[in-house]
Amino acid sequence: MKFIIDNMWLLVLVLVSGGALAWPSLQRRGSKVSLLQATQFINQGKTLILDVRKPAEFAAGHVLDARNVPLDQLSKRAGELDKFKNRTVIVVCANGVQSPRAVAQLKKAGFGDVYSLTGGIAAWQAQGLPTAK
Repeated sequence: MKFIIDNMWLLVLVLVSGGALAWPSLQRRGSKVSLLQATQFINQGKTLILDVRKPAEFAAGHVLDARNVPLDQLSKRAGELDKFKNRTVIVVCANGVQSPRAVAQLKKAGFGDVYSLTGGIAAWQAQGLPTAK
């Protein structure tokens, strides 16, 4: 007990720094899928790939059979995607930063299985996975 009292500030520092290190992994930032999981979902069928990049970026290269709805238009155009509510939706952006926002919007709109592709199209292309232009 004397040790705890004598080293209270040190123990508080350890707890705070440990919490700061653990916080990012404990935080729920939306559902994410790895490249392997995404390809497995795609191979099983009934998966919608939703690319939320700008049309020019989409035209430069995208995942095969992906639909393009830019993130800034997603709230207005979510009705176009209603027929896909019973499917798994994988949201793709440039590098995995913007897609979690789209995942949150789609979940609010009533979509169940919505995931963000970890690393985005950059990771997809870096692994040599097929793309279309």
